[in-house]
Amino acid sequence: MSEKFVQPAIPKFDGHYDHWSMMMENFLRSKEMWSLVDEGIPEPAIGTEATSEAQRKSVEEAKLKDLKVKIFLFQAIDREILKTILDKGTSKAI
Repeated sequence: MSEKFVQPAIPKFDGHYDHWSMMMENFLRSKEMWSLVDEGIPEPAIGTEATSEAQRKSVEEAKLKDLKVKIFLFQAIDREILKTILDKGTSKAI
């Protein structure tokens, strides 16, 4: 018996923010990306040479994930509404 995994659709914002935000949070949690919206991109610790390469790599991975979250958000939010959002730099800002 083969089971097909259906990719969940990105929840579209339909004007009901409470419902959409709950759906979007669950969608991003299922992709293990919610922490970027909740906490933002982690800042590397300053003055720790031993872990600097690992921290740099971790920050770069977080930035890539953040770009993916922004793509999901841009697909979910209508262009007219996106125009009203001034800071589109990170998923947390959106």
